[in-house]
Amino acid sequence: MINLIYTGAVSCCFELNHLSPYYAPEAYDVYLNGEKQFTGNTNVFSLYDLKPDTAYVLGVQSGEEREEISFRTAKETCAVDVKQFGAVGDGIHDDTDAVQAAIHFTPAGARIHFPEGIYLCRPLALRSHLTLDFAKGAVLLGCPDRQKYPILPGLVPDMMGGKNIMVGTFEGLNRTMYQSLIHAEYCEDITICGQGVVDGNAQNSDFWTAFRNFETARPRLMFFCNCKNVTLHGVTAKNSPSWNLHPFYCENVSFYDVAVEAPKNSPNTDAIDPEACVGVNIIGARLSVGDDCIAIKSGKIELCRERCQAASHHVIRNCLMQFGHGAVTLGSETACGVKELTVTRCFFQKTDRGLRIKTRRGRGKDCDITGIVFDNIRMENVITPFVVNMWYNCCDPDRFSDYVKCRTPLPVDERTPHLGTFAFRDIVCNGAEAAACYIDGLPEAPIDQVTFSRVKISFNPDAKPFVPAMQNDAVKRCKMGLYLNNVKKVCVDDVVVQGAEGELLITENCGEVEAFALREVE
Repeated sequence: MINLIYTGAVSCCFELNHLSPYYAPEAYDVYLNGEKQFTGNTNVFSLYDLKPDTAYVLGVQSGEEREEISFRTAKETCAVDVKQFGAVGDGIHDDTDAVQAAIHFTPAGARIHFPEGIYLCRPLALRSHLTLDFAKGAVLLGCPDRQKYPILPGLVPDMMGGKNIMVGTFEGLNRTMYQSLIHAEYCEDITICGQGVVDGNAQNSDFWTAFRNFETARPRLMFFCNCKNVTLHGVTAKNSPSWNLHPFYCENVSFYDVAVEAPKNSPNTDAIDPEACVGVNIIGARLSVGDDCIAIKSGKIELCRERCQAASHHVIRNCLMQFGHGAVTLGSETACGVKELTVTRCFFQKTDRGLRIKTRRGRGKDCDITGIVFDNIRMENVITPFVVNMWYNCCDPDRFSDYVKCRTPLPVDERTPHLGTFAFRDIVCNGAEAAACYIDGLPEAPIDQVTFSRVKISFNPDAKPFVPAMQNDAVKRCKMGLYLNNVKKVCVDDVVVQGAEGELLITENCGEVEAFALREVE
């Protein structure tokens, strides 16, 4: 079955309803109005260079089976070429003023088209009701000179006595920051689409080499603050100074068939970090970066006091994550909580950790992470497939304090986080090394419930010791089975752990433990 999941004026995105993670069971041919376009092998694919407000018939043929659906592209107000505003596109001339003029001096609903070329730009400010359309071969290239990036405040006080206005942020706090290459604040109805590339060019700047000396937070590649109805379709994002795609306190944000790339050793280059957002769809994404591939966040406790909005109603589906620290991560900045997250039909390759939850004392009583479902996932050569860590010790001044690392129960107060229910089901993990799972709750606030159903984990015979969770006094592990500490209820049903050294299931300070059909072979 073919599902039309996004319709734009000049591009559309489709999803095949297969159960296989990310890749289709077999190759297929895609036809448009009867003419073959390409051969595909992934569950999500796209069509580009369409005409606005036009009817089409899509056909997909796999073997002898063929399915067709009809669709119509969206209407648009107008379309303009950035070169009509003076952009050169040679990678040398500064095209910022020309692109900014096109953005601001066209009607609502306009599509700004970037033809093939390299458009060297300083940070750009978007407005509402706008589409940026990057043709194949078009590159928006970030200026490598940090001095040309405007600096924005974290919070701006309302002169009339109202609430503070959020402007800048990084790592869960309102902070002074450099403006991002593509930057939108308090906007709605924004689309960024096409087969082109947005390249932060950080490898040719000091954003990766000298960032520890900055007083100002690095820019993201694309930053959306308090925006509504934002869609990214098809584009490739790469080489960001820090996080690549960062929606912050946004509603209804979708990433369809996008790619995000950064070298494995690039610092803090998370691919997609929705923070305190409501309604995020990440479907068909291909992510390979130097930090977490997807990190769901909701701020630190200070930000929560400013405005408490949980990250909620997120769907991650048919995505490929490679080489990052974590494939799908929750945290560590989760003071407003994370609720109703579903991750399904995804493929993780060579990430340090697969499904990763990280929090700590001090995130606060509103840090309620619950209703989390990971379903139908395949992992290959992921060092630790499952990590739930309530002792995370990075990114905070008190990270090494007794408060953070004390292993005896402390009083439950306004600083204590809560982890609810987590379900891991229909998952295959081959080539694990450190531990099948490493789940470590707080003694004063145990995790409510962890369930493993129909899960198979096998270890790499040549596994090397590795620290499964980033916490104080951490110990390297190798071929450790399912480890759970401080969990109220553990349910293990139809689980295979192959190649573990020692016990298959290790529970410490846990309440009710149910283990059915836990075994070493299928």
